[in-house]
Formats: sequence, structure tokens, C-alpha cells
Amino acid sequence: MTTPPSVTLSADEPSAASNASIIGLFAFVVVAWSLNWVVMKMALQDVTPLWAVAIRTGLAALVLFPSLSAAGQLRLPPRGDLPVILVIALFHMVAFASLMTAGLVFVPASRAIVLGYTTPLWVAPAAFLFLGERVTVRQAAGVAVGIAGLLLLFWPDSVAWSSRTALLGNGLVVLAALCWSVSIVYTRAHRWVATPLQLMPWQCLLATVALVILALALEGTPPSRIGTLALLALAYNGFIGTALGFWAMTVVNRRVPATTAPLGVLVTPVLGIGLSAIILAEGLDPLLIVSALTILFGIALGAKGGG
Repeated sequence: MTTPPSVTLSADEPSAASNASIIGLFAFVVVAWSLNWVVMKMALQDVTPLWAVAIRTGLAALVLFPSLSAAGQLRLPPRGDLPVILVIALFHMVAFASLMTAGLVFVPASRAIVLGYTTPLWVAPAAFLFLGERVTVRQAAGVAVGIAGLLLLFWPDSVAWSSRTALLGNGLVVLAALCWSVSIVYTRAHRWVATPLQLMPWQCLLATVALVILALALEGTPPSRIGTLALLALAYNGFIGTALGFWAMTVVNRRVPATTAPLGVLVTPVLGIGLSAIILAEGLDPLLIVSALTILFGIALGAKGGG
């Protein structure tokens, strides 16, 4: 597993990282987030979805609070940032993560990755409706291409339409992507007081509390025994995939052009499909690959047209 280069844990000092370090961090994010889906699929063998997400998010909070404190970045959230903490925690860390993880119970990880990364397709029309942002011709074309790719995933031969569990799994993942888009649209409209990195531990803390309450209500008490493989998967998700991954992406976002980071992250689902085929032995579905490439092309087209 690739480890991130040594960079001071502060998103406010971008000059401390060299260009080589930024490239390394970007590569780390892509690999870490690609593996997230695979290892979470493995964790679900022993842990129910809500408890899996609650444990992962709690572990991330345990890493972020002392790390930011040691770096002099930990602060109480300003009142002006309370709404964005609430939205990100509930729509991204709770709704998106829970629905996505529940969907993974019923669909292959490779398929969930592609469906999950349709999120940018919903951001442009939502920003038009709720923020009054202008949609360019190129953005509209990108959304159209992306939706065409999404429809390929629901081709009659690609989905067992007679299976309620298959339909439920696909529906949960698409709903998760829509919830993530709500979080993205709101953060675009928000006027930040603290940095996103400074707010992240508080988002994780709030999300963990909400997830534990939901898990107790819907899934009962946490599992008394968790296998070694599931424990390692949850630890990876909490420490590397969530805490280190989001810190690294925060640093990258402050050093590269606004359109470059989202386009670079599009490598994540492609790598995720490959890792799912290798690690989970899911195989490579040609229709899934064509659909993924079509969706990613549409997202890239729209991102280039949004400048």
C-alpha cells in the first residue's frame, strides 16, 4: 500500500509541499479511495452496514482530533460554519455512506463504484435549480452523455429486473449519489469561516453520533465479535480511506487548479473496477466498463465546460 509523502498536517501552508509531493498525495488519494469500496465490501461479511459506517467514521474522528490538535489546527467550529457541518455530516457522511454501504450488500463493488461516481452528473442541474448557476452548453452535453452511460448500466441484460434485492441495491446506490450531490451543492454556496480540514473532525463526530443512533434503532446492538479481516477493513476505511484521504485531498485542492482535481479523481472508479476484479474476483463486465467510460467522459466534458 502506498503511503503519503511526509507533509505538514496543515491545509493552510500549501507552499510546504513540493510539486512531487502533491503528485504523490494525489496518487495516494486515488488508490486509497479506490480501495475503500473493495475493503468495505469485505467488512460487510461480518458487520452490518450502519455499524460498519459508524465504526469507520468514529475511527476517523479518533485520528483527526489529536492530529489537528498536534498541528495547531483544532478549533471549535465558528457559528457561521455550523450549517455546513450539519449538511456534510448528514448528507455525505451519514446518508451517502450508509446508503452506499447498504447497496454494497446487494450489488458488486465494481458496479457500486460506477453508480456512486455519477454524483457530478446531478450537481450541475441542482446548482442551476437551487443556486441559479448558469449551465453551459458543454455542461449540458456532459450531463446528457453521462446519463446515457448510466442508462447502459440498466440495460435489460445488465440488471436482474426480476430480483428485488438487485433493484434495491442499485436504487440505494443511486440515491446515495443524489445525497452526495446535495452536500456538494450546499458547500459551493457556503461562505467558509474555518477551513474544510478544521471542520472535518466535528463533521465526523456528529456523523458518528447520528450513525450510532441509527444503527441501534435499525440494526440493534453492535456485533460482539468481528473477524480479523473485517477489523482490518474498517481500520483501513477509518484511518487511511477517510482521515488521511480527506486530508490529502484538502492539500491537493489548495495546490492544483479547480478543474484539475475533480478530473484527476475520475481515475478512482476505473482503478476501483480493476481492484474489485482482482481482489474480490468479480470479473470484468464489458458493459460495465463501457458504461463507466461513458459516464466519466460525460463528467470530464461537463467539468471542462464549467470554467
